[in-house]
Amino acid sequence: MDTKHSNTLSIIDQLGRKHDYLRISLTERCNLRCFYCMPEEGVQLREKSVFMTSKEVLDIAKIFVDLGITKIRLTGGEPLIKKDVGKIIEELGKLPIELAITTNAVNVDQFIYILKAAGVKSINVSLDSLISDRFNAISRRGYFDRIMTNIELLLHHDFDVKINVVVIKGTNEDEIIDFINWTKHTNVNIRFIEFMPFNGNNWDWDKKVSYQEIMHQVDQKYGVEGYQKIQDAENDTSRNYKLKGSEGTFGIISSVTNPFCDSCNRIRLTADGKIKNCLFSQEESDLLSAHRNKEDLEPIIRSAITSKHPERGGNVAFKDFTTKDIKNRSMITIGG
Repeated sequence: MDTKHSNTLSIIDQLGRKHDYLRISLTERCNLRCFYCMPEEGVQLREKSVFMTSKEVLDIAKIFVDLGITKIRLTGGEPLIKKDVGKIIEELGKLPIELAITTNAVNVDQFIYILKAAGVKSINVSLDSLISDRFNAISRRGYFDRIMTNIELLLHHDFDVKINVVVIKGTNEDEIIDFINWTKHTNVNIRFIEFMPFNGNNWDWDKKVSYQEIMHQVDQKYGVEGYQKIQDAENDTSRNYKLKGSEGTFGIISSVTNPFCDSCNRIRLTADGKIKNCLFSQEESDLLSAHRNKEDLEPIIRSAITSKHPERGGNVAFKDFTTKDIKNRSMITIGG
């Protein structure tokens, strides 16, 4: 698939950051209930009419591609429970972009050949524990074995599989080394993600496990000669490493303690058609209503990105945060 875009237009903010990566949330619904993502009471159910239809997803995506987007990642909720998701994947696969998806892998076996036919190569799987009972407690569901089987299926079909692990103190930080050991003989990329503050997830500063704390465990286990730093991709959110002689890799996404905002190229489109210029931004712009009113979306998109804050959506340093300061959506209604 040709991922080069011939259009010379670009979406650039006031700091000169070029935005060519769009993350589209297809749904706020999910077949898991992970406590850091979904509030315990769930999210308010809304009329179907407030969400993008499959056609509107495609229409708006094409507008972004015309403005220079070269990569689209589908997220949720859980994107693979969206009605007509197969058709969405098929149609997006025809665009001159790199297409990727983030999933919990519960249903991914049903879409293997659709994903391959659309040219999807990179699949991110959310998996916060390698211990069955613990994972099922975190996710409030019982799909651990099914997910692990589907990860093996993805690897069998030669997908580039990244495993996203949200590390939370007192929950799963004791599994960091187990996850890294998985990379010794398996070509997976483990990505440890710091616990981030969102509405309803009971975040606090003391629950985070920082980049420094993770690397301390790595140093203690393997020694400085046992692993190596590897080249990070352009605009990569993680700092990446590899055990000597391993098949896979591991990395750390330190959004809380050491953000990567200076190289951010991401735009987020929520399932209800709002553009967010930052995961932590409290400001949103309504593209869906404008699209339904047949308005030109380009000025709205450019204005939203131009107003992007230098870092963290304009929030104060998170160490000064309390739950009362979190005015963002819950994670599941943003799309990651």
